[in-house]
Amino acid sequence: MTTVIIGIAALTVLALAGWAVAEGKYKADAYQSTEAEKAAEEKTRENQLRQERELGIKDVIRTISAKGFSAV
Repeated sequence: MTTVIIGIAALTVLALAGWAVAEGKYKADAYQSTEAEKAAEEKTRENQLRQERELGIKDVIRTISAKGFSAV
């Protein structure tokens, strides 16, 4: 019974030590994004803004894929 308790305590200490190392690495690492990442992020933002624009009825008619009998 004592061996089980010692084993659980050892695993708990090992897990806490691993967690402390991971937290230390996370706080020490200052991530800097590259210019390519910044450009891609800006392009994504522009695409999202373009997609959020509400279409008028003429835009919908122009872009619709089924235009009556001729679409068949």
